[in-house]
Amino acid sequence: MATFFWCLLGLLTCGYFALAGYDYGVGMLLPAFEADERRRRQTLGALGPFFLANEVWLVAAVGLLFGAFPHLEGKVFAGAYVLVVTLLLGLVTFTASVQLRSRRPDARRGAWTAGIVGGALVTALSWGLFLGNLVLGLPPTDDVLAFFSPYAALWGLGFVALFCLQGAAFLAVRAPAELTGRAVRLARAFSAPVLAFLVIATGWGFFTLSGVTALGIGVVVLAFLALAVSRLGLASRRHRVALVASMVLSACPALLAGTLRFPTVLVSPTSTLTVEQAATASGTFAVLGWFAVPAVVVLLVVQWLTWRAHRHPLDQRSLLHF
Repeated sequence: MATFFWCLLGLLTCGYFALAGYDYGVGMLLPAFEADERRRRQTLGALGPFFLANEVWLVAAVGLLFGAFPHLEGKVFAGAYVLVVTLLLGLVTFTASVQLRSRRPDARRGAWTAGIVGGALVTALSWGLFLGNLVLGLPPTDDVLAFFSPYAALWGLGFVALFCLQGAAFLAVRAPAELTGRAVRLARAFSAPVLAFLVIATGWGFFTLSGVTALGIGVVVLAFLALAVSRLGLASRRHRVALVASMVLSACPALLAGTLRFPTVLVSPTSTLTVEQAATASGTFAVLGWFAVPAVVVLLVVQWLTWRAHRHPLDQRSLLHF
């Protein structure tokens, strides 16, 4: 049961990064479009139907982590509290700024735009640092600077490029026709730093990490394949293919953190934790099974229906949520 719920947690976590990654990417790319208010509202409007639905995946993942793996939750959140706090600050700033930016048509929006860009940037950096430390192994809790080691910093910068690539690929599919060309150029531009991140992180990890499983190696191969498909999709103007590939690519770091040393799921200087040691009691799994599986099915169906209803690019008749 522990392995099954670990896979379910992986599905929710990877789903969050695959979907919410383009939210943060679009937020960071907002200054790349003209200062014209209509263009910027269209850029944010492309996210409108998906924005809050994408965040639900994170809520579901954290809820399952608390219920199914309480020992892991305690060690991770307490061990990486600095990154958890910065992550929450970024998420709150980004989410609030997106929703409040256009509430008053006559108000100045520069501060809210800065909140969107800054919140998205902090969120991307925090997620990269967080997952980079999980892959490397959590440092001692009293050594705050260790969370910003060169390897973890590489992951932070890599996530910025990764989310920007995903956001640009999303805009190539959903933005109005007059913005598609710029979105494609941005996606191509961010492909190079993402490739550099993958190559450097893989080479660095080869000499640094121990206990890597075949599953972890497979995830790394999948990441390189996804980036290649994304670049081919952009080159052949198959923007939907590029978007799907970039979504898979954004999910790979979380997938790697969960499979790198499986069944060991957490490494720290004082202890290691396997999936069985992190799990809750079998009776709790039985109760969770009645709620978790149906909830995931509903989440998948709603997400599919949302994408189906809003699969076409924005036009003059589209409702701008933000």
